[in-house]
Amino acid sequence: MKADIHIPKAISSRSAFKNKFGLGEMYRAFIYIPKAMIKMIENNKSQLVDKDFVNRLQLAVTEVNGCTICSYGHAKLALRLGMSGKEISSFLGGENNFIKPQEAIAILFAQHYADSRGYPKKYAYDAIVKEYGKQEARIILSVIQIITVGNMLGIPFSAFQSRLKGKPYKDSSLIFELGTLIMGILLLPIAILHGLLRGLIGLPNIRLDKKKQKNKKD
Repeated sequence: MKADIHIPKAISSRSAFKNKFGLGEMYRAFIYIPKAMIKMIENNKSQLVDKDFVNRLQLAVTEVNGCTICSYGHAKLALRLGMSGKEISSFLGGENNFIKPQEAIAILFAQHYADSRGYPKKYAYDAIVKEYGKQEARIILSVIQIITVGNMLGIPFSAFQSRLKGKPYKDSSLIFELGTLIMGILLLPIAILHGLLRGLIGLPNIRLDKKKQKNKKD
């Protein structure tokens, strides 16, 4: 018996991009993959961040970026790992009904990372380091970075898939969809090599906006 997963209508009937990434943004995201993958391999052994937490982070980022194919894929994976249909639908709908208190700061950071297009505020990252510790924060960051890359490739693929079904996105073109996918795949190994070199010389695996948070006036 299949569990009922309601994919929000805004996703299942998407006819335009929610987020759209250029090749420069994709390359900058790709260079973080080597160190992020190493962190995820370490986490598979330590289970410092459990699989359910990982899936909730992935769903949160995917909701902000609006990747249709990623939404379906991660919904199925989350279902297999025991998340309820209502919980999955809530995350994909951008709701906070099922966010666990102990995971709230990480989920908010995941959404902020996606909203800032991979250039989060330093104080936002400092908040997850303070809440979870440096090791767990780095794993949380790695999960977010990996799913971001998946979204970046999944978004033009989703648009291309929709085009094949006779429902092209309003603000898209076949040249953009196939060009982004082909160039992205060609850039990936170069960016991975770049990322490995960055790791060897000890550069950080994140680019932070160090502008201070402005206090809201009453």
